[in-house]
Amino acid sequence: MRIPPVKAIIAFESVARTKSVSRAAEELGLTASAVSHQISNLEEALGQALFFRQGRGLALTPVGQQYLRDITGVLADLNRATERASSPASIEILRVHSSPSFGLMWLLPRLESFQADNGDIQLNLSCSYEDVSFTSGYYDVDIRHGYAHWRDLQVKTLRRETIAPLASPAYLEKHPIRTPEDLLAQRLIYSETPLVQWQQWFARFGVPASHKTFDFSFDRSYMSLETAALGLGVALESTLLASVQIRKGALVPVFDDSHALEVGSHHVVCPAQNAGLPRVARFLAWLERQLPASP
Repeated sequence: MRIPPVKAIIAFESVARTKSVSRAAEELGLTASAVSHQISNLEEALGQALFFRQGRGLALTPVGQQYLRDITGVLADLNRATERASSPASIEILRVHSSPSFGLMWLLPRLESFQADNGDIQLNLSCSYEDVSFTSGYYDVDIRHGYAHWRDLQVKTLRRETIAPLASPAYLEKHPIRTPEDLLAQRLIYSETPLVQWQQWFARFGVPASHKTFDFSFDRSYMSLETAALGLGVALESTLLASVQIRKGALVPVFDDSHALEVGSHHVVCPAQNAGLPRVARFLAWLERQLPASP
């Protein structure tokens, strides 16, 4: 049997991952009818249905599920081979995807350090709110936020991350805070992102705060941290994400370490075959060297 056209296989992978012909078309820069045509050609060549309708989307048939598993490694190998052929022999390309707050607040300020240690690696960084798929072989690693629940992937949780009340020195000078109860009279910044929320933090230290209102509310950590650094209130946020601002003195923990709650909320995720790549191993080793310097 002849191998189907690569463009049909790529269209299949995109539809299988996005569960939508229209989203796959947008991703591939094609029309929806062109993507549907590629899928039809592939199904005709295989003599098997790969998708069935499920509500408003598409789901893989058992044959489609197996085919996706079989082509995943092949597409990854093809992508890497093309990358090697088109790049100078002395340059390795490391493609990292990250949650936006980690990429902006932790990783970006440290890129100079990575470049100094790994001058032969070109680091391409992308940030978005969605976990990436590794089926196409494009990304080497993904830095994700949340609870580690990902199957069939290697997961390395970043250590020494805590959630603690943070404020600017100027705010604390105007509004002295000595006990957790004192926070009830302060401007508090609410963020949807941290795994520990204000109500949980107050409960941990025995402070009833069921009726406390918030002066600001954000859905991203970098916004709540920046608001706190501007002196507009107290944020309950990750000391890992705030490490650069803490080092510069723009933010300080309101209390000592006894009022910081340890979490494991940022994770470096990749397929097993990627973990063995030298560029990935060097990136992970560099990350490990950076962490002890974080609060």
